[in-house]
Amino acid sequence: HMTGHGNVVFSAAEAENLRNYLLQGGFLHISDNYGMDAYIRKAMKVVFPDLSFVEIPYSHPIYHQSYDFHTGLPKIHEHEKKPAQGFGIIYKGRIVCFYDFECDLGDGWEDPQVHKDPEDVRQKALKMGANLIEYAFTF
Repeated sequence: HMTGHGNVVFSAAEAENLRNYLLQGGFLHISDNYGMDAYIRKAMKVVFPDLSFVEIPYSHPIYHQSYDFHTGLPKIHEHEKKPAQGFGIIYKGRIVCFYDFECDLGDGWEDPQVHKDPEDVRQKALKMGANLIEYAFTF
């Protein structure tokens, strides 16, 4: 739900549904769209008032499923020359929500003509996406 003020707000029921899904084994991937960080963090605070996003270290299994990303998330789309970062909300040792920041992982999954990304960049995005899916079904 979007309010007229541009704030993302989950109703209590929506937040509870998402929380229940994630706590019962579900997985949520959020790909940053430029400028959305404050809204994403605020919305997920409604879902998990007691948990916060933490940066996921490069050694974490999410980066080492079928494909190895020794330096974490691949950079897919450039905005401000900031490094791509992966953040997670962790519950009982499992990432329940993975958030790619300054990365735009989802851009690399779209048809090549949409963003005109080079093929090697698209392949990195697809491989990291495969890792996310594999992680979600394994842990």
